[in-house]
Amino acid sequence: MDGKNRSEIQPGMRVCIVLKADQRSGKLTEGIVKDILTRSPTHPHGIKVRLETGQVGRVRKIER
Repeated sequence: MDGKNRSEIQPGMRVCIVLKADQRSGKLTEGIVKDILTRSPTHPHGIKVRLETGQVGRVRKIER
């Protein structure tokens, strides 16, 4: 799953996000979802979330 559908993401899930500062390099940051920030059901660049560490970014990959 690529993280573009809000329905696929729940608080407590482990995901890989790209931080705003890392968008050019594409470096992924792994963590646990604390809050879902995007309100729309889908987003072409990925759903924006806040991790438990406080970092904010767009979901690129959902870990299973």
